[in-house]
Amino acid sequence: MIVRSATCKDAPLPSPSPHSRPIKILLVEDHDMVAEAICLALERSPDLHIVGRAASVASALAGTRRCEPDVVLMDRRLPDGDGVTAIADLLALAPGVRILILAGEGSGSVAARVAEAGGSGLILKARGLGELEDAVRRVAAGEVVFSQDFLGDVLGRLTGRTSGPGANLTPREREALHLLGEGRTTAEISEQLGVALNTGRNHVQRVLEKLGARSQLEAVTIARREGLLK
Repeated sequence: MIVRSATCKDAPLPSPSPHSRPIKILLVEDHDMVAEAICLALERSPDLHIVGRAASVASALAGTRRCEPDVVLMDRRLPDGDGVTAIADLLALAPGVRILILAGEGSGSVAARVAEAGGSGLILKARGLGELEDAVRRVAAGEVVFSQDFLGDVLGRLTGRTSGPGANLTPREREALHLLGEGRTTAEISEQLGVALNTGRNHVQRVLEKLGARSQLEAVTIARREGLLK
């Protein structure tokens, strides 16, 4: 059964190591089988303890308030919102909490958004559970954890050497983005641009890739947030 509201475990914490207490983790994942697998894997380690589970942004906020975790391990895509967008609200609620985003797939743009929002890292679900355990420990210790594939984008954005999402859109892609913002379909965009349907699809797909979005709706949301659309 998928846990829709955050629950804190009443079981006592595992015996702490001689040097520190176990790391308290709030797991935010709406796919029950994935959540169960992660819980079983992490709790095999005596220094890691799942204190609560949630399956939405709203229950993650409630769980953070009630369970007081050290680390929020949070899926990027949740039924009621984007885990990256929720980072600011979680940090406003609990400034000391460390937030590690789980993603089915990622990009430099998404990783940069995590860093800019104050998140502690992004790890792909395809990585091994051992790597996930290590990432949790590292962010709990105050480190940031990003794949080498994304690190250049993260550092570039944070140091101001690279621009935000959409800065590298071509004029044609910007036209396609504005038409998406008007609610146009791919066929309508192709017609408006005076190109073949396949060409129109390619323009739209490149817009999504450059914005780090998986859907047209998410692309429009990101574009509005970044000031690319009014």
